[in-house]
Amino acid sequence: MGRMNTTRSQTHSDELLGFSIPTRDSRGRAVRLGPVLQDILAAHDYPPALKHALAEALVLATLMGGLLKDDEDQLTMQAQGEGGIVSLLVCDYRNGEIRGYIEHDEERMAAESANPSLDALFGKAHLAITFDIAKTGKRYQGIVPLEGNSLSAAVESYFAQSEQIPTLIRTAIKLGAGHTVAAGLLVQHLPEGEEGRERLHVELDHPEWEHVSILAESLRHEELVEPSLSLEEIVWRLYHEEDKVLVTPGARLSKGCRCTVAHFEDVLSRFPKGERREMADDEGIILVDCAFCSKVFPIQD
Repeated sequence: MGRMNTTRSQTHSDELLGFSIPTRDSRGRAVRLGPVLQDILAAHDYPPALKHALAEALVLATLMGGLLKDDEDQLTMQAQGEGGIVSLLVCDYRNGEIRGYIEHDEERMAAESANPSLDALFGKAHLAITFDIAKTGKRYQGIVPLEGNSLSAAVESYFAQSEQIPTLIRTAIKLGAGHTVAAGLLVQHLPEGEEGRERLHVELDHPEWEHVSILAESLRHEELVEPSLSLEEIVWRLYHEEDKVLVTPGARLSKGCRCTVAHFEDVLSRFPKGERREMADDEGIILVDCAFCSKVFPIQD
């Protein structure tokens, strides 16, 4: 029987949980979004299928954001489609703050079935994942086709193709009237001596990763979204036979829209005076609509 360290009370909703399995050279992140997710979704009157897509995207952005090293680093996930219902989906994560929105064709959405496929939603699309590293000012971006049955599958492809890190992701969404829950688990294999060593994906055999991923695949949808089941318990159910599982408290999550009058004034100041004049009404007011939170900000030019 293995053991798992814990450094705080059990984690249920709106907090990240990190963990690692040293003997398997593996790490993971787990999250369950509750009130924070409902707050984000409440900003728009999305139909259920789009709520489901955005909820999954927010879980994925949070799981990947949890891999960032420093508080001011940012993860942005953007899916752009052509020929589908959704033209743009954007989510980002920074220091525990998450936000996201979807641009879509309302008429086409109303005519679509209740459970449209990923292809019906996005058409021909790609997924761009961007890491902005605050300390160095560098930006790293990977782009992969948005293919498969889910956004989660596309993110797995991103890690396999762009990062060359074997990754398995499980997500679960439970839509309810005023009580939507979305959760996810991400596990990765980081080969021993990663720098200067052969990447795992080119090795012929990696039984340690197969063991970790097979156990993760056994995780049930109901377990992920069950509010009474802590994230620590989920990890323990999967990996209790390991020699050691190290648990690391993650960020407490909040809705992170960064729209303020000062921010929009700064953005508008970069436009030529003539263009700002065209944007303004007869009283010299420019109305700026925040796509993330649906608030309108009157800015005096």
